[in-house]
Amino acid sequence: MTKVEQRMASSSPLPRVAEPAPPHRAPVAVPDIVHPVAAAGDQALHEPHDADRAFHAMLAQLTGGLSPTALAMAWLDWAAHLASAPAKRLDTTRDAVQRSRQLATYAVAAASSKDQPAPLIAPLPQDRRFAGPDWQLPPFNLMAQAFLLSEQWWHNATTGVRGVAPANEAIVEFSMRQPLDVLAPSNFAATNPDVLRKTIETGGENFVRGWQNFCSDWSHALAGEKSTENQSFVVGKTVATAAGKVVFRNRLIELIQYQPTTAKVHPEPILIVPAWIMKYYILDLSPHNSLVKFLTDAGFTVFMISWRNPGSADRDISLEDYRRLGVDAAVATIADILPDRGIHALGYCLGGTLLSIAAAAMARDGDTRLKSITLLAAQTDFTEAGELSLFINESQVAFLEDMMWQRGVLDTTQMAGAFQILRSNDLIWSKIVHDYLMDERAPPSDLMAWNADATRLPYRMHSEYLRQPFLHNDLAEGRYLVDGRPISLSDIHTPMFVVGTVRDHVAPWKSAYKIHFLVDADVTYLLTSGGHNAGIVAPPDQPSHSYQVLLKPADGSYIGPDEWLKTAPHHDGSWWPEWTTWLTARSGALCDPPPMGGGGADARSLPDAPGDYVRQP
Repeated sequence: MTKVEQRMASSSPLPRVAEPAPPHRAPVAVPDIVHPVAAAGDQALHEPHDADRAFHAMLAQLTGGLSPTALAMAWLDWAAHLASAPAKRLDTTRDAVQRSRQLATYAVAAASSKDQPAPLIAPLPQDRRFAGPDWQLPPFNLMAQAFLLSEQWWHNATTGVRGVAPANEAIVEFSMRQPLDVLAPSNFAATNPDVLRKTIETGGENFVRGWQNFCSDWSHALAGEKSTENQSFVVGKTVATAAGKVVFRNRLIELIQYQPTTAKVHPEPILIVPAWIMKYYILDLSPHNSLVKFLTDAGFTVFMISWRNPGSADRDISLEDYRRLGVDAAVATIADILPDRGIHALGYCLGGTLLSIAAAAMARDGDTRLKSITLLAAQTDFTEAGELSLFINESQVAFLEDMMWQRGVLDTTQMAGAFQILRSNDLIWSKIVHDYLMDERAPPSDLMAWNADATRLPYRMHSEYLRQPFLHNDLAEGRYLVDGRPISLSDIHTPMFVVGTVRDHVAPWKSAYKIHFLVDADVTYLLTSGGHNAGIVAPPDQPSHSYQVLLKPADGSYIGPDEWLKTAPHHDGSWWPEWTTWLTARSGALCDPPPMGGGGADARSLPDAPGDYVRQP
């Protein structure tokens, strides 16, 4: 057993925090007969019954994991306040009448003139459903305009009702948008001019091949296999190919050390903490877009955590276990391999939240092994967590807990379904139209193959994460406990490099930006083009990327995100070289590469990269 394993094995479990003592009161007379429920304690009254949990778990199969109670409460809040707002109702009625008149006038002008009239309404910039030139021709332009006017009317009707809780308003607006997206004229062959044109050009073969695509996808889904287009991406062969070796393993992680590709390296290693909601190799995709390869080619020693895919037997693994057996174990292992060296730590998405927790705990305890901290699309304050927060309220969390309680984990289909609903136009309906109606499958992509390689989440960990950092915002507000004592992000004085992405639906960039007033450190904030994944995977040879970056010293004045957006200078290209320049400025002189692993029989028996955990189904 290695020194790190001995250290981890000897660590005592997290002690339970005792309930606070009740305030002192004068003694009172106690009757001879005590009610049996009272004798059992109040805690028993609050424990959910197994029958209730089982019913909720069964109900979740019908609702896709969404709490019907949460939806009903949101709609009741909206309907009750709308009922007591006659002026709002009158305005929405007038708006409907006005839009109907405008649409009728537009229809007459489109039918009576060779030149098509100017559109009444334009789709949002990210809405590409009606972008083709054929959508400007009658009658398709009329159908598109009618749909967009209806969509805007429903948005106005479900928002701006005085007195409705903002969270409930967002749920109502979002849930109303879903059936509207289903009924969009772009989703049906008879009302989509692009599909009709494709049908004429191919003589209907697009439907035959589209049906074959559907049957192929369905059969692979039933068998639990990768879809046909993703089968060409194989872990260890075409993706996750950077050379290296697993140098440490416990029941939760494998730690990979990558082979150096330069004769000299920077003395400080980089530790990458990826999210465990997906496999780690998004940062080591194909060789041309691997962040690991980019870093090793730049002379850095790189370590990466690969999380084990938990099963139902791992239901009681806690968020504290992920910190202790994940980040802490990795830091301890690196310290054994490279003693007395500072570590550049990077956390991506949920891994960034965990790294922030670990860094705050280390700072509280006087541990100075982290030389810099980089957060990629990661949140530490969850008060404005974007559309993902639609699924996080007390009712929804309780519903998810009961669903996970039965299985012991949050299944991969539940996680994938939540993200697909957030971007249903791009990930559901657009795919159906192009794959099954037009036979125009998108070319195979390593990023999409990784996206389909989902993982499960343990019951206890996911419940703790949803309730503590997310729902109650304990981390940002100083209530999160590590080893039974609260931690504060303000204890972090280590220089930070924080990356947000412009179109992030998981960790909105303004939410990630809040790190500025949570830590007492120099913060270099960078905002890059793209979304949560494509914005982070931004190799320098892709010319479509751009970014803004600005340093805020620890003693500098805070500026809000809108002002920052106007102030921060723009740069074309990938943000990766900007980050490595920042790292180099905080690294020592080049030296010989370190040894691979810490030696010993246990280390030699471990596999080469990408290891075993990443291959677990």
